[in-house]
Order: sequence, then structure tokens, then C-alpha cells
Amino acid sequence: MNPEIQKAVEAGKLPRTAAAALEKINPGVFVTHKSWGFGKVDSVNFLLGQITIDFTGKKGHAMQLQYAAESLSVIPDDHVLVHRSENPSGLRERTGSDPAGVVRQILKSFGGKATLAQITQMLVPEILSETDFKRWITTAKNALKKDGHFVIPLKKNDPFELRESAISHADEFFGALQRARQLRDQIAALDLILKNLSEFEVSDPRLAQILALTGQEALKGQRLQPADALTLLLFRDEIVESDRKVAAPENAPTVASFLIPFDRQMLADVLDEIPASKLRRAIAALPEAFGENWHLRAIDLVLRGSTRVVGEAARFLQEKGFTEALRNALSQAIAEHSISDKTLQWLARERSGEFRDLAGVRLLTAIIAALERQQLSEKRDRKLQDLLLGDKDLLLDLIDDASPEEMREVMRRILLATAFEELNKRSLLGRIIREYPDLQSMVSADSGESEESLTVSWPSLEKRKAEYEDLVSKKIPENVKEISVARSYGDLRENFEYKAAKEMQRVLQRRRAEMERDLGRARGTDFSNTDTSKVGIGTQVTLRNVATGSTESYHILGAWDGDPDRHIISYQTAIAQALIGSKPGDQATIPTESGESTVVVVLVELSSEIPVAVSQ
Repeated sequence: MNPEIQKAVEAGKLPRTAAAALEKINPGVFVTHKSWGFGKVDSVNFLLGQITIDFTGKKGHAMQLQYAAESLSVIPDDHVLVHRSENPSGLRERTGSDPAGVVRQILKSFGGKATLAQITQMLVPEILSETDFKRWITTAKNALKKDGHFVIPLKKNDPFELRESAISHADEFFGALQRARQLRDQIAALDLILKNLSEFEVSDPRLAQILALTGQEALKGQRLQPADALTLLLFRDEIVESDRKVAAPENAPTVASFLIPFDRQMLADVLDEIPASKLRRAIAALPEAFGENWHLRAIDLVLRGSTRVVGEAARFLQEKGFTEALRNALSQAIAEHSISDKTLQWLARERSGEFRDLAGVRLLTAIIAALERQQLSEKRDRKLQDLLLGDKDLLLDLIDDASPEEMREVMRRILLATAFEELNKRSLLGRIIREYPDLQSMVSADSGESEESLTVSWPSLEKRKAEYEDLVSKKIPENVKEISVARSYGDLRENFEYKAAKEMQRVLQRRRAEMERDLGRARGTDFSNTDTSKVGIGTQVTLRNVATGSTESYHILGAWDGDPDRHIISYQTAIAQALIGSKPGDQATIPTESGESTVVVVLVELSSEIPVAVSQ
């Protein structure tokens, strides 16, 4: 033992356990501290009873002997931290010339295993920038794969490991599959095997074991995890069809045998969950699974599947000579508005392809109908609407061959659709009118009152806006919650609460559409420019009944102003419409509860009941 340390122990100034640790802490030794990180011992002063250490970012830091012995960890000279500190340029050069060697050094520094985060911490940013590291780790993994001493993790948070002795990659991949217990992990292991089949010799007996194991695990998961179980078989069949000359065991389950029990909707749902790269192989098994009528199942997939299932099933039908059968089914579904929004998306995107004859006004009408149906759905998918609004050419392509009557109907449907906000309606109509300017008059003629602006008082406009805000931020969300609660009660066919909540949903959505339309048309006014030479909006008119000689007054105000008790009426009422434009002395016929009355306009003046906006 160092004489100075021995004296300190004998004098009771230093515990023997600390003395043993201090024996290793000498000038030039590299250490780590849990708070200050990496450092190098500069000096040891037994007279002062302290050690001075140059930590990264904390040079010349003094520590008491006992505290240093208890808190410092000595690291070897080949530790990656030492190389990073003492020779960063050399380590940087080695990342390019020997990436596997750098990873080996890091793993040894961490006791044989380290996560990707730990490896990153050792190299970024001192040795490599974050961008360079992302490229480098890919190169390093390829180098590790060629060296049998490394275990490369399948999951991001699992560690890289260093083996004492090398094993072949085939052994490694086979072992990973054997260790996997969950179907998803087995799929990941199979994917790795498939990508590295060249590591296995032709007719390698382990491949036969892989095929047998895959079939067994697929059967176990068939009922509870059908998509994952089916995926296992699809991977297995790809190995069978490779150049490794291996066959599945006799009586092994087939992809077709897995498809047979699925009803129409479950088949679509399961195929939607399998990897996109395996979808083609699964659909190709339909003829074996469903015999001579398999094309009906494939057509059903086109009509109800996800976007990628729709496209793959359609291509397979075309290759097998069922284009006309598919065309007829699509045409019927479009006409009946029974076609799914996913199929509509596919047809819209493929409108210049094989089924371009279906991409017309009928398809556009079906799209609008589908968007209307989505209004009643708790889980709205905006992809179809985003496609119609975002693809600037889609609308014009679909009306390219439309007749004037069809064009009029398209415009009417867009105007009345509750699925579009007012600005989106104007955007769609604007696209049509910019391409066909002469249709502007059709829009005005067809829309009638719905396109006319509404003259409203400022207070009534603010009140209507507040009602709209209450509707969208309170009443509609409350209704969604009511539907969710009612759904939890059970059988929807006999669930009165659910039916009532859904009916209220329709009422609220209809009210929302009406309010959005009206607010879009509303033009606020304070009636300051009212012309009192004749009856108009903002005037008070005094009338004399020709038959009885009695007089009465009416205040004719905005579209949303009305108070019968105070004789305030909207300019849209029948009485106001009969009087507007009349001057003092003119006669007019106005409706009454008992029929009609002839009156004479006595006086026209500025209304004394004009609402005053209250500043907030």
C-alpha cells in the first residue's frame, strides 16, 4: 500500500475500504463521476488530503480523499471516453475505416451491451454530427451483420450486444425466431430471415424447421389474431417460393384455408391489417379459397375495403379477366350510392385509367352523397372531402361531359350539401364558374333566395353568431357524448336512448348547416342610410285602414328582427313585402288574420325601434 495512504489509515483519517480505492487513483488515471462525468486525475496531495481532477468542463476540481475514493470510478485506457477525449481525430477516422471496431469498443466500455441512445451519446456531437451519425449507424450495422460477434436489436430500445465467440447469421436469425413468443415478434424475425435468405444454404434443414414452426404458430393465433397469423403464412410461402429449395410440411395450413371462414367484412378488415408487401399474395389466394365465385369476393373487397385493398383487388380482377364484372358492380354501387368512400377515393384518383367511363357526374354525385353520410358518423374520415377540395382538377374532370341539366343538378347539390362549410361551397362553385363563366346566371337562377344576401341588424347578427358558437362548441359535443353513452347500453336495435340521440344529431347538424348558410349571407347594418321618402328597411310606416279608418304602425327592420307585440316585423314578411316601395298616399293590400285589407300609407319615417349594438 502507498505509504502516505497507510499513514492516513493508521491515523484514523481514512477508512481501509477507501484506501483500497485510492490505490488505483493516481495522476494520469482516467475516471468518471456520476455528476461531473469524464475526467483525468491531475494530482494527489496527501498533505492537504485532496485530489485534483480535470473534468470535462470543470478543470482543476479538488476533492477530499475519502469522497474521491467513494465517488470516482476508474476506467481503462481503452475506454471509448478516453479515446474521445485524448484522440478525437483518431476516433473520428476509425468511424470511417472500422465502424464495427468502434461499436465493439463502445460495447466493451459499457460491459458488453449498449443501446442505440448510449452509442449516440458516445459519438454525438464530439465525433460525428447528428446527421452524419444517422448515416454512419446504417453503415455500421451492415458491418456488424458481416461479423458474427454482434447481436443487432430488432427493437429500437433493445441493446446491441457483443458475443464472446462468433456465430453465423443464419444461426442468429434462426435463434431470434425460436426465442420470439409474440406473433408480432415472430413476424419481425421472419422478415429478417427473408431479407437474408442468402445466409442459409440451399436445403438448409433449419428452413424446414422455420416453415413448420410458422404454420404451428399461425394456427395458434388464427382466432384471436387473424391478421398476424395470416401474415406468418404469407412470409412462410415466400420462403417456400425462394431458391432455397424447401417445402412446407404436409397438411400445413394454407393462406386459402385461413381466408375461407372470413365473412365479407372480416375479410376486408383482415386484409387491411397485413403488410402492404404481402397484400398481393393474400388476394391471389382468393380463387383457391372461394372456388369459381371467388371474383364476387374480390369485387366485394373493391366495394368495401381500405384504399390499398381496393386498388390491389381491382388490379387482380382485371388481370384475371373480370374487368367488365367489376365495372358493372362499380356502376351499380355508384347509382345506388352504396359505394364506400374508400372506393370513391380510388376511383377519383384512377379517373384517367381503365374505369374512366365511370368518372363523371354520377361519380361526383356519389361523392357528395358519401360526404353527407359521413356527417352522421361519429368517426368522420375527411380524406374524401380533402381529395375533392385539394385536387384542383378533380371536380372539373368529373363534370367535363356534363349536360346543362346535369350541371344545374351538380350546383344544386353542392349548394344544399350540409357536408361543406360555406367557404368550401363557394370554392367548389367558383372552380366551375371560372371554367364555364356562362354558368354564373345558372347559379343565380337556381339558388334564388339562398344566394341573396340577408340584411340584418348588428345586434341580431351578434346574437345569431352566439347561438352558432353555442351550437358547435356545446350542444353538438354534448350530443356526441350522449351517443357514446347510449351506445354502451347495448343492442342498438332496441336502444331508445341511442336512436333519440342519433335523431338529435341529425337535427343539430341540419341546424348547423342552416346557420352557416345564413351567416354566410348576412350583411349587418345600423340602418343609418335609410331612405324615408318611401317604405323600406329601417322605416316606420303608419297605415290607415280604408274600410274602418283605424290606423296602425309597423317598424320594418332586418331579416332576424321581429317582435309582434311592438309591431316590429322583418322585411321578409308578407306585410313588409306588400308595403316596401310605397310612398305616402299610396294604397296597398296587406294580409291579415281574416284575409286581406286595403290600407293607405299615411307617414314614412325613420324607425324609433332600430336596435342599438352594445359595445363589448
